Order: sequence, then structure tokens, then C-alpha cells
Amino acid sequence: MNTTTQFNDTIASEQLKIVYGIVELSVTGGTLLAVVLAVSLHRLGQLDLVVGPAWVLYIGVCSGGHIILSRLYKKSASSVSRWPYWATWFTAFSLAAGMGWGWSSIRLVTAGSFEIQYLAVTATLGVVAGSVPVFSAYFPAFLAFLLPATLPYVAAAAFSQNHVQQATAPMMSLFVCVIGYLGILANRTATQNIRLRYAAEKLAVDLQAQNDVVVKLADDLRNQKQIAEEASLAKSRFLAAASHDLRQPSHALGLLVGALRGIPMNPDGKLLVEQIEFSTAALDKLFAALLDISKLDAGVVEVQYQSFAIDAVLARICRDYASDASAKGLALSRVPTHAVVYSDPILVERIVRNLVSNAVRYTDAGKIVVGCRLRGTRVAVQVWDTGRGIPHDLLDLVFQEYYQIGNSERDREQGLGLGLAIVRRLADLLGCKPAVRSEPGRGSCFEIAIERSDRVPMPLEIPVGEGHDTSSTAGLVVVVDDEQPIRDAMSKLLKMWGYAVVAAGSGDETIASLSTCARRPDLLVCDFRLRGGENGITVIERVRMEYNQNIPAMLISGDTAADRLTDAHASGIVLLHKPISHGKLRAAIGNLIATGSDSADD
Repeated sequence: MNTTTQFNDTIASEQLKIVYGIVELSVTGGTLLAVVLAVSLHRLGQLDLVVGPAWVLYIGVCSGGHIILSRLYKKSASSVSRWPYWATWFTAFSLAAGMGWGWSSIRLVTAGSFEIQYLAVTATLGVVAGSVPVFSAYFPAFLAFLLPATLPYVAAAAFSQNHVQQATAPMMSLFVCVIGYLGILANRTATQNIRLRYAAEKLAVDLQAQNDVVVKLADDLRNQKQIAEEASLAKSRFLAAASHDLRQPSHALGLLVGALRGIPMNPDGKLLVEQIEFSTAALDKLFAALLDISKLDAGVVEVQYQSFAIDAVLARICRDYASDASAKGLALSRVPTHAVVYSDPILVERIVRNLVSNAVRYTDAGKIVVGCRLRGTRVAVQVWDTGRGIPHDLLDLVFQEYYQIGNSERDREQGLGLGLAIVRRLADLLGCKPAVRSEPGRGSCFEIAIERSDRVPMPLEIPVGEGHDTSSTAGLVVVVDDEQPIRDAMSKLLKMWGYAVVAAGSGDETIASLSTCARRPDLLVCDFRLRGGENGITVIERVRMEYNQNIPAMLISGDTAADRLTDAHASGIVLLHKPISHGKLRAAIGNLIATGSDSADD
């Protein structure tokens, strides 16, 4: 069976469902009308006492047949395939009822005038008109009732000797045609409604199927997102573990190189030391950049907002990079400004330092200009250069990690490709999205827009770091690290700087060593992660409790894991990250011993 035939069967089945649903009321009304007609004719003396009741009984049987069929149909929950069976029986009872009413219009009245005979005709016409909304849904049943109920009278009137009755033949013919046309219209309307309902149901099914597809796609995207997040988490864990393991030997190497520089040697040896120091410095920069990104992603970098004069920051940066620019024959200049901004001066300085460093690295000739422009409630800090420029389609890519234009060979002398990634993260943290304009071969302009301030600027606090002049006051430094090479290297370096050293691998060893030492420690230098689940924070607390004093302390860590960084940052103890240049280490130790109190995280 093809699709068209199946659909037609479905339409027919629905048409039968309609007529079976409303036929009971219609045939019941027809039966009551037959009873009223018979009683009226009997009172007029125009009804045979045998024929009249027999006719009423006949009409009642036809109506009862329709009612019984309707009840059976409703109970059967008939399938579409059985519609011909129910259609045949319904049409048969409709035909029988039509024949009964057609007979009454010409034979029910035994005698009398045409007016009395027309009572039966009028009743028949009323039943026929009432059949339109009921039987027309299934058109064969409608025709089976209409034609035998009306055509007998039309034929009888046409051949009647009564001229008045003969004149009604054309009128009755017209009535039959009108009723038939109304039946056709009603059938079409019912069929169209059925088709529309099925089209709507099909559309609903299609929409549900599409919705299922969308839901499945959303689930797939959710799963892919989860997989990506798990992969990112696994990458972060791997980076944290690998960074810690790599930082340990790199940190020890830096300490040993620092100690090695203090040993007299021939020029070839000094050259080798310089090359080793250059390599360790490159590692230091890489680890520092990775750590910056890890700290920003971990959310442990706190923004310390304050009002400050931006010109002081720009002057210091330009002064620090003046020698690098001069070595390349570049003119590095600053446009002075009196603008006061409201932000974190340390983070702003790190952003501008990265931008100026990039400008110096990628400008081969010409000049670099650093300055500010006032834009409403913000100050746009700009770094202009006459460098190589960036193609317009690559402007958004330069802020991604490890992306470098024209450095597919990953030449480390051209940088690591992390500077602008750090700029983007820091700018997002400060709420000042970085912008860039560039023309290939003509240069670029990088800028960040910082909120202006009308407050009096506060003096800037210079963080502990390399490049600040501090005196190396002699004192006792306690070194706690679970790796022997690092303890040895740190001890040698500190002794060369004039400090007394107590080195230990754990908290218990530290307490045991200090118990035989008559001098109170001046500084505690502890590795953050130790063996056996111990960490530098607990060791520092134990030593401080032993002496009941807030002994200056420093944590040294190779971790980049977010939870560990958060714990170390929350401790309030100075935190330096491996590998540490000996200059930064010496400055931090000197500052802590000199001040005798904890400093902020570097």
C-alpha cells in the first residue's frame, strides 16, 4: 500500500469518527419527529392504524441501528485498516433511514388534501436538512440518506394529477440540489480540517524531532566543553608538576652560577660562566612568564587600587629600557603628563613594561614614543613604535600565548611569545581591555585605557626585586629545602655573601639543628613544598613559635598549581618563584633582614 492510499484511508477513518461521534443526537431527533408526525396525522384522521405505527417502528429501528453502531464503534477503538467495515454498516443504515423518510412523503397519508399530505413532506425535508451537519462528514452515507429521502417525492410530484403538487416538483428538485451542495461544502470543510490537523501534528512531530536534534547537539557541545575543561585542567596539572620539577635544578643551577662568579678563573672560564648565566636567565624568563600566566589564571593576583601619577611609572620604565633601545640605535622618548589614574600601579607597570619591551624587540630602526591621551573619564597609555607592524588580520592573534609573527622557528632571542598574553590577562583583571593599531612596515600603537582620578596621588611602593640597592647585613639564615643539591648551593652562595647558614631538609631537622645553635635566626628561607606532606608555611610557624618571635621569612616555590599558589599567597609571607636570579635573591634577603618584618608577595 502506497503512501497516498494510506493517507486517504486515514482521512476516511477520521470522517467516520466524526459521524459516529454525533449521529446519536441526530437520529434521536429524527425518531421524535416521526412520532410527532404520526400523532398529528392520527388526530387529523389521515393515518392508517397499522401502517402508521409500523412506519414509526421502522424509523426507530434505523435510528437504533445507528446508535448501536456508534456505541460499538467507540468501544472497538477501531484501527484505520477496518474503516470500510464500519463505513458499510453506517451507509446501509443511512440508506434504510432515507428510504423510510422518502416513503413517508408519498405513502404515509392515506387520503385527504394536498395540504395534509404536505405535512409528511415538510417533516421529511426537515430531517434531510438536519442530516447535513451529521452525515456530510462521510459523503457516501450522506448521499445514501439524501437521495432515497427526496427523489421519490420529486418523481411523484412531477407525474401527479394535482397541479399544485405538480408545481412543487421543480422546487423540490432545487431543494435537493441545494442540500446536496451544502453537503459537499460541509464534507470539504471537514476533510480540510482533518488534513490541517494531520499537517499540524506532522509539523509538531518534525519540530519535536528537530528539538531532539538540538537537545542532542547541546548535549554533545556540553560533553565537548567538559572534555575541553578536563583537558585544560589536566594541562594545568601537568604544567604545575613539570614546572616544579624543572624549577628545582634550574634554581640550583642559578645559585651555583652565582657562587661560581665569585671564584677567580681564567678568561675562558669566565666566558663559560657568562654563557651558563645567559642560559639560566633565559630559563628564568620562561618560568617567570609561565608563572605569571598561572597566577593570573588561578585568580591569586589581587588588585590594589590607588590613585597615582602615571608619569612616574612611565619615566621609570623608559629609564630602564633606555640602554636596550640605545644598543639598537633607537630613540626611546616619553611625553610628560600630569595625569593621575586610579588602578594598581604595580600591575599597570607590568603591562607597560611588556609593551615597551615588545616595541624595543620588534623595532629595527626609528623611534619609540611612550605617552598618554585624555579620553573623557579615562587616560589612554600608548606605546608607539616605527617597527615592523602587524597585518590587520593578525591583530587579534598577537595576544594569544606563544603566537609570534615571523618567528615560526621559535628563536628565543626574539622573545617567548608570552608578553602580550600576560598583558591581556592583566588588562582584563584591571578592566582595561588592550587595543592595538598597526600598519605593516610603518609601526604599531598599543594602548590601555585607565580610569582617571581627581584624588591626590599616593607615593608608590617599590616592590622587592632585582636592581635595588640594599646592604647585605650579616646574619643567620636558616635554609629549609628537601633537596640536597639546592641546600648545598644556597649555603655556598649565602656564605659568599657573608651570612651564617643553618641548612635542613624538614621541620624536625630544622628544630634539631637550631636547638644546638646559640644565635636566633635572622631569616627563614623555606621551600614551599617539602616531603611528607609538609610545607614551608608550617615550618616557619614552628620556628617562630619556638622563639616566640615574628622572625622574617621567605617562601621559595616552584609550583604553579592554583590551590598551592592561593595558600602561599594567603600566608602573607614573601613568596619568590624558582628559578631566582642571585641578584633578586640577594636584594630580598637584604631587605627582609634589614627591615626585620615580612614584606608583600613579589
